Amino acid sequence: MPLDELPDWSPGWCLDHLGGEPAEVLFQIQQISTVLGLRLTDGTGVVVKARADDGRAVSCVAAQARLAERGFPCARPLTPVTRVGSLAVHAEEFRPGGEMLRGDSPDVAVRYAEVFARLMAELAVVTVAPPLPNPRWARWDHPDPGVWPAIEFLDDRDQSAVPGYVVDTAGRARGRILAAGLPCVLGHADFEAQNLRWHSREVWAVHDWDSLAWQPEAALVGAASGTFASAGPPTLAPIDSSEAFLVTYQDVRGRLFTAVEQEIAWAASLWPAAHNARWEALHGSTPISGDALRAQAAERLHRANA
Repeated sequence: MPLDELPDWSPGWCLDHLGGEPAEVLFQIQQISTVLGLRLTDGTGVVVKARADDGRAVSCVAAQARLAERGFPCARPLTPVTRVGSLAVHAEEFRPGGEMLRGDSPDVAVRYAEVFARLMAELAVVTVAPPLPNPRWARWDHPDPGVWPAIEFLDDRDQSAVPGYVVDTAGRARGRILAAGLPCVLGHADFEAQNLRWHSREVWAVHDWDSLAWQPEAALVGAASGTFASAGPPTLAPIDSSEAFLVTYQDVRGRLFTAVEQEIAWAASLWPAAHNARWEALHGSTPISGDALRAQAAERLHRANA
Protein backbone atom coordinates (compact mmCIF):
# COMPACT_ATOMS: atom_id res chain seq x y z
CA MET A 1 0.00 0.00 0.00
CA PRO A 2 1.43 3.43 -0.92
CA LEU A 3 1.67 5.97 1.86
CA ASP A 4 -0.93 8.18 0.20
CA GLU A 5 -3.49 5.37 0.49
CA LEU A 6 -3.25 5.12 4.27
CA PRO A 7 -6.39 6.10 6.20
CA ASP A 8 -6.65 9.87 6.50
CA TRP A 9 -6.42 9.78 10.28
CA SER A 10 -3.29 7.60 10.50
CA PRO A 11 -0.38 10.06 9.88
CA GLY A 12 -1.61 12.53 12.49
CA TRP A 13 -2.47 9.74 14.92
CA CYS A 14 1.02 8.24 14.61
CA LEU A 15 2.62 11.64 15.12
CA ASP A 16 0.51 12.37 18.20
CA HIS A 17 0.80 8.95 19.86
CA LEU A 18 4.06 7.49 18.55
CA GLY A 19 6.15 10.59 17.90
CA GLY A 20 6.58 10.17 14.16
CA GLU A 21 4.64 9.90 10.92
CA PRO A 22 4.64 6.80 8.69
CA ALA A 23 7.55 6.67 6.25
CA GLU A 24 6.88 3.20 4.81
CA VAL A 25 4.04 0.67 4.79
CA LEU A 26 5.42 -2.76 5.75
CA PHE A 27 2.14 -4.61 5.38
CA GLN A 28 -1.61 -4.11 5.50
CA ILE A 29 -4.28 -6.62 6.52
CA GLN A 30 -7.99 -5.95 6.33
CA GLN A 31 -10.27 -8.38 8.16
CA ILE A 32 -12.38 -7.50 11.19
CA SER A 33 -9.64 -5.03 12.11
CA THR A 34 -7.49 -2.89 9.86
CA VAL A 35 -3.88 -3.82 10.70
CA LEU A 36 -1.10 -1.57 9.41
CA GLY A 37 2.57 -2.46 9.70
CA LEU A 38 4.44 0.86 9.47
CA ARG A 39 7.99 2.14 9.51
CA LEU A 40 8.00 5.57 11.15
CA THR A 41 10.24 8.48 10.17
CA ASP A 42 12.67 7.58 12.98
CA GLY A 43 13.03 4.03 11.64
CA THR A 44 10.86 2.36 14.29
CA GLY A 45 8.60 -0.46 13.15
CA VAL A 46 5.11 -0.45 14.65
CA VAL A 47 1.75 -2.11 14.10
CA VAL A 48 -1.36 0.07 14.23
CA LYS A 49 -4.73 -1.63 14.67
CA ALA A 50 -8.13 -0.05 14.13
CA ARG A 51 -11.54 -1.64 14.45
CA ALA A 52 -15.11 -0.61 15.02
CA ASP A 53 -15.42 0.39 18.66
CA ASP A 54 -17.65 -2.32 20.13
CA GLY A 55 -16.34 -1.88 23.68
CA ARG A 56 -13.96 -4.86 23.62
CA ALA A 57 -10.65 -3.26 22.70
CA VAL A 58 -9.72 -1.67 26.03
CA SER A 59 -9.90 -4.98 27.90
CA CYS A 60 -8.12 -6.91 25.14
CA VAL A 61 -5.21 -4.48 24.94
CA ALA A 62 -4.91 -4.26 28.74
CA ALA A 63 -4.70 -8.06 28.99
CA GLN A 64 -2.13 -8.21 26.16
CA ALA A 65 -0.03 -5.58 27.94
CA ARG A 66 -0.05 -7.57 31.18
CA LEU A 67 1.04 -10.74 29.39
CA ALA A 68 3.84 -8.93 27.58
CA GLU A 69 5.03 -7.47 30.89
CA ARG A 70 5.14 -10.99 32.34
CA GLY A 71 7.29 -12.25 29.47
CA PHE A 72 4.65 -14.09 27.46
CA PRO A 73 5.60 -14.18 23.76
CA CYS A 74 3.34 -11.52 22.32
CA ALA A 75 3.69 -8.01 20.93
CA ARG A 76 3.83 -5.27 23.57
CA PRO A 77 1.18 -2.57 23.23
CA LEU A 78 2.75 0.87 22.71
CA THR A 79 -0.35 2.97 23.32
CA PRO A 80 -3.66 2.64 25.12
CA VAL A 81 -6.82 2.37 23.05
CA THR A 82 -7.94 5.71 21.66
CA ARG A 83 -11.08 6.67 19.78
CA VAL A 84 -10.88 8.01 16.25
CA GLY A 85 -14.44 8.68 15.18
CA SER A 86 -16.19 5.32 15.44
CA LEU A 87 -12.91 3.39 15.59
CA ALA A 88 -10.90 2.01 18.49
CA VAL A 89 -7.22 2.47 17.62
CA HIS A 90 -3.99 1.39 19.31
CA ALA A 91 -0.42 0.54 18.38
CA GLU A 92 1.85 -2.33 19.38
CA GLU A 93 5.45 -3.25 18.75
CA PHE A 94 6.37 -4.90 15.46
CA ARG A 95 7.32 -8.51 16.26
CA PRO A 96 8.32 -10.05 12.93
CA GLY A 97 9.87 -13.42 12.26
CA GLY A 98 9.14 -16.97 13.19
CA GLU A 99 7.52 -19.72 11.17
CA MET A 100 4.04 -21.12 11.13
CA LEU A 101 3.76 -24.64 12.55
CA ARG A 102 1.62 -26.57 10.11
CA GLY A 103 -0.05 -29.93 10.54
CA ASP A 104 -2.97 -31.50 12.37
CA SER A 105 -1.42 -34.67 13.83
CA PRO A 106 -1.63 -35.51 17.55
CA ASP A 107 2.06 -34.60 17.92
CA VAL A 108 1.40 -31.13 16.55
CA ALA A 109 -1.70 -30.85 18.73
CA VAL A 110 0.44 -31.49 21.82
CA ARG A 111 2.71 -28.57 20.97
CA TYR A 112 -0.20 -26.21 20.51
CA ALA A 113 -1.89 -27.43 23.69
CA GLU A 114 1.25 -26.72 25.71
CA VAL A 115 1.19 -23.12 24.52
CA PHE A 116 -2.53 -22.75 25.14
CA ALA A 117 -2.14 -24.08 28.67
CA ARG A 118 0.61 -21.54 29.35
CA LEU A 119 -1.51 -18.79 27.83
CA MET A 120 -4.54 -19.66 29.96
CA ALA A 121 -2.43 -19.88 33.11
CA GLU A 122 -1.07 -16.38 32.44
CA LEU A 123 -4.53 -14.96 31.74
CA ALA A 124 -5.84 -16.48 34.98
CA VAL A 125 -3.97 -13.80 36.95
CA VAL A 126 -5.06 -10.92 34.69
CA THR A 127 -8.02 -8.86 35.84
CA VAL A 128 -9.84 -6.83 33.20
CA ALA A 129 -13.45 -6.11 32.44
CA PRO A 130 -14.90 -9.02 30.42
CA PRO A 131 -14.33 -8.28 26.70
CA LEU A 132 -17.95 -8.61 25.66
CA PRO A 133 -19.63 -9.29 23.33
CA ASN A 134 -17.50 -12.30 22.52
CA PRO A 135 -16.04 -12.61 18.98
CA ARG A 136 -18.77 -13.43 16.50
CA TRP A 137 -17.33 -16.85 15.50
CA ALA A 138 -17.27 -17.88 19.18
CA ARG A 139 -20.56 -16.31 20.21
CA TRP A 140 -22.57 -19.42 21.05
CA ASP A 141 -23.61 -17.56 24.23
CA HIS A 142 -25.54 -14.88 22.35
CA PRO A 143 -28.98 -13.69 23.55
CA ASP A 144 -30.49 -13.54 20.06
CA PRO A 145 -33.39 -15.74 18.89
CA GLY A 146 -32.45 -18.88 17.01
CA VAL A 147 -29.25 -20.85 16.80
CA TRP A 148 -26.95 -18.19 15.36
CA PRO A 149 -25.92 -14.83 16.79
CA ALA A 150 -27.21 -11.81 14.88
CA ILE A 151 -24.57 -11.03 12.23
CA GLU A 152 -26.20 -8.75 9.68
CA PHE A 153 -23.98 -9.44 6.69
CA LEU A 154 -24.57 -13.19 7.13
CA ASP A 155 -28.22 -12.97 8.12
CA ASP A 156 -29.02 -10.99 4.95
CA ARG A 157 -28.04 -13.95 2.77
CA ASP A 158 -30.24 -16.89 1.77
CA GLN A 159 -30.21 -19.15 4.83
CA SER A 160 -31.59 -22.09 2.85
CA ALA A 161 -28.04 -22.53 1.52
CA VAL A 162 -26.87 -23.73 4.95
CA PRO A 163 -27.04 -27.55 5.19
CA GLY A 164 -29.38 -28.93 7.82
CA TYR A 165 -26.62 -30.89 9.53
CA VAL A 166 -24.70 -27.65 10.15
CA VAL A 167 -27.67 -26.00 11.84
CA ASP A 168 -28.48 -29.16 13.82
CA THR A 169 -24.89 -29.57 15.00
CA ALA A 170 -24.63 -25.93 16.04
CA GLY A 171 -27.92 -26.09 17.95
CA ARG A 172 -27.04 -29.27 19.81
CA ALA A 173 -23.53 -28.09 20.69
CA ARG A 174 -24.78 -24.70 21.85
CA GLY A 175 -27.55 -26.25 23.95
CA ARG A 176 -25.09 -28.55 25.71
CA ILE A 177 -22.70 -25.74 26.59
CA LEU A 178 -25.45 -23.46 27.86
CA ALA A 179 -27.01 -26.21 29.95
CA ALA A 180 -23.81 -26.67 31.95
CA GLY A 181 -23.78 -23.13 33.33
CA LEU A 182 -20.02 -23.16 33.99
CA PRO A 183 -18.26 -20.01 35.25
CA CYS A 184 -16.43 -17.84 32.74
CA VAL A 185 -12.73 -16.97 32.49
CA LEU A 186 -10.59 -14.93 30.12
CA GLY A 187 -9.19 -16.81 27.16
CA HIS A 188 -8.03 -16.63 23.53
CA ALA A 189 -10.86 -17.46 21.13
CA ASP A 190 -8.97 -17.55 17.82
CA PHE A 191 -6.18 -20.01 18.59
CA GLU A 192 -5.26 -20.97 15.04
CA ALA A 193 -1.93 -21.88 13.48
CA GLN A 194 -2.02 -18.69 11.41
CA ASN A 195 -2.00 -16.63 14.62
CA LEU A 196 1.20 -18.16 16.05
CA ARG A 197 4.83 -18.09 14.97
CA TRP A 198 7.62 -20.43 16.10
CA HIS A 199 11.40 -20.57 16.27
CA SER A 200 12.09 -24.29 16.02
CA ARG A 201 10.19 -25.85 18.94
CA GLU A 202 9.76 -22.58 20.84
CA VAL A 203 6.77 -20.37 20.29
CA TRP A 204 7.94 -16.89 19.24
CA ALA A 205 4.69 -14.95 19.06
CA VAL A 206 0.99 -15.39 19.70
CA HIS A 207 -1.02 -12.81 17.78
CA ASP A 208 -4.63 -11.63 17.51
CA TRP A 209 -5.32 -10.46 21.04
CA ASP A 210 -8.40 -8.67 19.73
CA SER A 211 -9.98 -12.13 19.93
CA LEU A 212 -10.04 -12.60 23.69
CA ALA A 213 -13.30 -13.98 25.06
CA TRP A 214 -15.10 -14.42 28.36
CA GLN A 215 -16.33 -18.02 28.45
CA PRO A 216 -15.95 -21.25 30.48
CA GLU A 217 -12.42 -22.64 30.47
CA ALA A 218 -13.54 -25.98 29.08
CA ALA A 219 -15.32 -24.25 26.19
CA LEU A 220 -12.28 -22.15 25.33
CA VAL A 221 -10.00 -25.19 25.45
CA GLY A 222 -12.43 -27.26 23.43
CA ALA A 223 -12.70 -24.63 20.73
CA ALA A 224 -8.91 -24.37 20.53
CA SER A 225 -8.63 -28.15 20.25
CA GLY A 226 -10.66 -27.95 17.06
CA THR A 227 -9.17 -24.81 15.51
CA PHE A 228 -5.43 -25.07 16.25
CA ALA A 229 -4.55 -26.58 12.85
CA SER A 230 -6.11 -23.80 10.74
CA ALA A 231 -3.20 -22.35 8.77
CA GLY A 232 -5.35 -20.82 6.04
CA PRO A 233 -9.04 -21.38 5.35
CA PRO A 234 -10.38 -22.62 8.71
CA THR A 235 -10.98 -26.29 9.26
CA LEU A 236 -11.62 -28.78 12.07
CA ALA A 237 -8.73 -30.86 13.42
CA PRO A 238 -9.06 -34.67 13.45
CA ILE A 239 -10.75 -36.15 16.51
CA ASP A 240 -7.64 -37.93 17.78
CA SER A 241 -5.71 -34.66 17.58
CA SER A 242 -8.39 -32.79 19.52
CA GLU A 243 -8.22 -35.55 22.11
CA ALA A 244 -4.43 -35.19 22.36
CA PHE A 245 -4.86 -31.42 22.76
CA LEU A 246 -7.37 -31.82 25.60
CA VAL A 247 -5.26 -34.41 27.44
CA THR A 248 -2.09 -32.34 27.14
CA TYR A 249 -3.81 -29.16 28.28
CA GLN A 250 -5.03 -30.83 31.47
CA ASP A 251 -1.64 -32.41 32.10
CA VAL A 252 0.18 -29.08 31.80
CA ARG A 253 -2.35 -27.24 33.95
CA GLY A 254 -2.24 -30.04 36.53
CA ARG A 255 -6.02 -30.35 36.77
CA LEU A 256 -8.32 -32.92 35.26
CA PHE A 257 -11.58 -31.67 33.83
CA THR A 258 -14.73 -32.99 35.43
CA ALA A 259 -16.97 -35.24 33.34
CA VAL A 260 -19.17 -32.24 32.55
CA GLU A 261 -16.18 -30.12 31.53
CA GLN A 262 -15.02 -32.89 29.21
CA GLU A 263 -18.42 -32.87 27.53
CA ILE A 264 -18.43 -29.08 27.24
CA ALA A 265 -14.99 -29.14 25.65
CA TRP A 266 -16.20 -31.55 22.96
CA ALA A 267 -19.36 -29.53 22.39
CA ALA A 268 -17.39 -26.29 22.06
CA SER A 269 -14.99 -27.93 19.60
CA LEU A 270 -17.89 -27.99 17.13
CA TRP A 271 -19.09 -24.39 17.30
CA PRO A 272 -16.30 -22.62 15.32
CA ALA A 273 -16.49 -25.30 12.63
CA ALA A 274 -20.28 -24.91 12.43
CA HIS A 275 -19.93 -21.12 12.17
CA ASN A 276 -17.31 -21.53 9.44
CA ALA A 277 -19.41 -24.14 7.60
CA ARG A 278 -22.33 -21.70 7.61
CA TRP A 279 -20.04 -18.97 6.25
CA GLU A 280 -18.84 -21.29 3.48
CA ALA A 281 -22.39 -22.22 2.49
CA LEU A 282 -23.63 -18.63 2.48
CA HIS A 283 -20.69 -17.49 0.33
CA GLY A 284 -20.61 -20.51 -1.99
CA SER A 285 -17.08 -21.36 -0.86
CA THR A 286 -15.40 -24.76 -0.89
CA PRO A 287 -16.84 -26.61 2.16
CA ILE A 288 -13.58 -27.24 3.99
CA SER A 289 -15.09 -26.85 7.45
CA GLY A 290 -18.39 -28.19 6.17
CA ASP A 291 -16.91 -31.49 5.02
CA ALA A 292 -14.88 -31.91 8.24
CA LEU A 293 -17.98 -31.16 10.29
CA ARG A 294 -20.07 -33.65 8.34
CA ALA A 295 -17.46 -36.36 8.94
CA GLN A 296 -16.91 -35.69 12.65
CA ALA A 297 -20.08 -34.20 14.10
CA ALA A 298 -21.71 -37.44 15.22
CA GLU A 299 -18.69 -38.61 17.23
CA ARG A 300 -18.02 -35.21 18.76
CA LEU A 301 -21.69 -34.79 19.73
CA HIS A 302 -21.60 -38.26 21.29
CA ARG A 303 -18.59 -37.31 23.40
CA ALA A 304 -20.39 -34.10 24.34
CA ASN A 305 -23.49 -35.98 25.44
CA ALA A 306 -25.39 -33.67 23.13
